[in-house]
Amino acid sequence: MLSSNHNDYLKIGDVARLVGISPTSIRMWESLGLARPRRSASQYRLYTREDVRLLKRASFLRKVRGMNAPAIVQTLKREGLVTPVRDGAAGAIGARLRQLRLKNGSSLALVAKAIGVSVGFLSAIERSQMSASVGTLRKLARHYKTNILDFYDTAEPNKHLVRPKARKVLEAGPGVRMELLAWGNTVMEPHLFRVAPGAGSGESYTHVGEEFLFVLKGELQIFLRGEKYHLKSGDSFYFESAVPHQWENPGRSDTVLLWVNTPPTF
Repeated sequence: MLSSNHNDYLKIGDVARLVGISPTSIRMWESLGLARPRRSASQYRLYTREDVRLLKRASFLRKVRGMNAPAIVQTLKREGLVTPVRDGAAGAIGARLRQLRLKNGSSLALVAKAIGVSVGFLSAIERSQMSASVGTLRKLARHYKTNILDFYDTAEPNKHLVRPKARKVLEAGPGVRMELLAWGNTVMEPHLFRVAPGAGSGESYTHVGEEFLFVLKGELQIFLRGEKYHLKSGDSFYFESAVPHQWENPGRSDTVLLWVNTPPTF
C-alpha cells in the first residue's frame, strides 16, 4: 500500500492523455525502464509527474525524431534520464541469449513472438542495450529449455567459499540485481536480490520447484494467484514455484532479499 497521498499520483489513463500515447504503449515502455509506476492497494498503476516528463520526452523522440525503442532508450541514457545497465553483466547475458537463439536456429522474430515481446526489444537485449525483467528472462529460459541460472557465467568449478566480489551478477530488468551466492549445487540456488523502489519481476511467472525468501532490508509485495502479501524487514516467506507469482518493491528505499530456489531451475 502506498504511504503517500494518492493525489500525488496519476493513473495510466491520465498519463496516456497527458503524453498523447495509448495505455498499451505506456506498458510497453514501462518494460524498457522508461517508467516505474507504483501500485495502489487494488493494484492500479500509479505514476509520478517525473514519469510523465520522461514519457513525454520518449514520445517526442519517437514522433518527431522517428526513433525506435532501443534508440530512444540509448538517447535517454546519454541525457542521464535513464539509468544505464551495467555493461559487464548485461553483455554476458546478451551474448548468451544470442548464442542460445543461434544454436536453436531461430530468428529474432520467431523468439520475440513466442515470448510476447517486440523484435526491437529482443534485439536490444541481445546487444546489451536493454535489460530484461525476471518475468521475461523466465520466458526466454523456458523457450530455450534451460533456466535463468544458465545465463550466468558458472563454468568455473564450484567453490565452498564465495567472497562478495566473486559473486555472479545478473541484472534482471531496471532496478533488479540478482547476485548468485553459490553454484554447482544440484539442490539449491541461493541469491541475494537488490530491488530498487518501484522495481519488480514484471509480469507474473511460474516454474517448477519451491522458494524461500527472507527480507534483510526494506519491504516487498508479492502476489500469489492475485492474493497480496506485504513483507517487511525480518519477514520470511515460502511458496511453491508452480503458483503464478509476481513481486515488486513498494517502498521508497532499496529492498535486499535472501532468495533460495530448489531445485536450481529458476
